[in-house]
Amino acid sequence: MRITPRFFFGLVERWRSDVIAFCGNYLANVPEIIDLARSARELMADAFIFVGGHSVSFIPEEILRHAAGAVDCVLTGEGETAITGLLDAFDRNGRDLKNVPGVVTLDHRSPPPAFVKSLDDLVPARHLARHRRKYFIGQLDPAASIEFSRGCPWDCVFCSAWTFYGRNYRVKTPECAVEELAQIREPGIFIVDDVAFIQGEHGMQIGEAIARRGIRKRYYLETRGDVLLRNKEVFQLWKRLGLNTMFLGLEAIDDEGLKRYRKRVTLSKNFEALEYARSLDVTVAVNIIADPSWDRERFKVVRDWCLEIPEVVNISINTPYPGTETWYTESRRLTTRDYRLFDIQHAVLPTKLPLPEFYKELVETQRILSRKHLGWEGLRQCARIVVRNLLRGQTNFLRMIWKFNSVYRPDLQLADHRQPVKYQICLPPPSTATVERDALYIHKGGGRSGRQIDPHTEEFVNATRMSAAG
Repeated sequence: MRITPRFFFGLVERWRSDVIAFCGNYLANVPEIIDLARSARELMADAFIFVGGHSVSFIPEEILRHAAGAVDCVLTGEGETAITGLLDAFDRNGRDLKNVPGVVTLDHRSPPPAFVKSLDDLVPARHLARHRRKYFIGQLDPAASIEFSRGCPWDCVFCSAWTFYGRNYRVKTPECAVEELAQIREPGIFIVDDVAFIQGEHGMQIGEAIARRGIRKRYYLETRGDVLLRNKEVFQLWKRLGLNTMFLGLEAIDDEGLKRYRKRVTLSKNFEALEYARSLDVTVAVNIIADPSWDRERFKVVRDWCLEIPEVVNISINTPYPGTETWYTESRRLTTRDYRLFDIQHAVLPTKLPLPEFYKELVETQRILSRKHLGWEGLRQCARIVVRNLLRGQTNFLRMIWKFNSVYRPDLQLADHRQPVKYQICLPPPSTATVERDALYIHKGGGRSGRQIDPHTEEFVNATRMSAAG
């Protein structure tokens, strides 16, 4: 639920807080965060204002320069442990924060951020969320999120999850995971793990404990095709528990695309995983990355393939983000430095087609694919879902079906490029063929000791990483 600036400033003036914190998990939100921080500084000259979050952890000095004194520091790394250390130090020492892990100011970088001691210690205060009935994902309305693991041991070039966590991977114990789940009142659950059930035994233990407790929910999760094939019995169990939607990041439908994104999985494995996912009788959604080099023929090939399969298909645009390897290795130069366009729905690299035609092909492809599931026939097929949600007063899913054509149009995409740009992202460094991995990490890489997976799973991860290296 988005908080309006008016609501935010009302809180600032009413609370008169000593500390104001902004969460910068998405690069496209940077301009809004900077403007809000500057306005908050004008209202509260003595307040301590800082920014933290995933995306800003990769560009802390950049944020501070844009803020021009409105932001006291950027807090990098995992927020739960970093913010408590920061607030404790602020309470003791005021603005002397040089020894607080993860803190960055324009003239100082503190020691690297530290991990929270155990994921078991993290229990969200969901009762404080004012708009819980507004949260939804796909058919699950309302929905709450839960985390069973954190991090990813793979290294896709377009992703910053593994660089943020230094390829470390941690899990919540099954006992704590199920106890937390039992306290959630929402009927829908979004499992937010970067890759669900990498370690089959962990997924089985959680699922079996859920079955023993008699917990009935409907689940949405994201995983990899090779993980699905390796741990079939885990996903069969979760289907019986209420698995509703599975999202598979295929990213490409040809070997060339998989190699470009270093997906570390073969095309045949991806297609085999799709076949198996269908057999589970759950809604399967896949993602395909559209490269700016696509021409009309390539869009047509992708459209034809997507129309032949029953899965829901989402198309995102190849976007180099700070924190990803492509930020350093992508040889094509940025055509825009507007943070707001770094949202995987706008092209920020040169397109082979003229930009208006690229967007026309992209939107037409999305429209054809959405009509397959969200047109009249799709509405007829999901009528029970719509009616069930409406009887509970939940309208998000129905509104999502009808809003596509009004918000996703080529002219609107192009108009976004014409907006005045107040804050520009720094240019990436000169492109290189390879990147020193440790230089990408926010949290220090722990090697094998940093991954809470059994030896067989570690072998599986390493084998999949190495087998596709060429």
